[in-house]
Amino acid sequence: MATVLTEPARRRMSTRFRIYVPIAVFTLVVAFVGFWANYYGRIFTGTVTTAPIIQFHAAIFIGWLLLVTTQAVLAARGRTALHMRVGNYVMAYGVVVVVVGVIATFAAFEMHSLAGNPQKARSQLFIGLTDIATFMPFLAAAWLYRRRPEVHKRLIIVATCTLLIAPVHRMSWFLGGPPPPLVPVLLIWMAPIYVGMLYDLITRRIVHPVYLVGIVAIVYMKFWRIPMYQSKTWDAFADWVTRFYA
Repeated sequence: MATVLTEPARRRMSTRFRIYVPIAVFTLVVAFVGFWANYYGRIFTGTVTTAPIIQFHAAIFIGWLLLVTTQAVLAARGRTALHMRVGNYVMAYGVVVVVVGVIATFAAFEMHSLAGNPQKARSQLFIGLTDIATFMPFLAAAWLYRRRPEVHKRLIIVATCTLLIAPVHRMSWFLGGPPPPLVPVLLIWMAPIYVGMLYDLITRRIVHPVYLVGIVAIVYMKFWRIPMYQSKTWDAFADWVTRFYA
């Protein structure tokens, strides 16, 4: 027999999702603050000189954050059926984020190479590809667990956090640097995860393992990939890619 939820029951269920609305809004704030000096602020002054593909990449990135925020609002309002229907398109949009991210990464590599800055080109290529490689598993896992909301929503938070590395590392005008200080970077970058963990501790008396995996992934992005960048394997790959732009 089908279960029909009463309106009070729907409201009780939706309260479990309300914490995710401010978390999602926070990611939008981080993006605008991080990219304000070099991009969004210049839009208002008409001084944007960023290549069109990079601007498109920025628009796709903001689009992802807006969709995540919209989904959080729908869930918080108890619009579960609509949330699930929209979710299929959000997951497809996540694939667009990956594809455009790869294209923009190689475009940046080409621009820096042609400008006579091969070291910067290699650095941007490595950072871009490893950022995307970290985002992809969490996006895929969120799709696989789409019918298990307690896991799915946390995977979306972690996936979105991995993308925040770019705006957070551009907050030198706000935090100091460059590079910006490590502690504020980690606090802002992982703030959505910290809030989610605190919420879990208050409401469930336990931290969901998805958040712990997310912290490990972000620590990897910040520290553990440095030896990879300095490896002979990466040098060989970068040399191979460089030949296509010579």
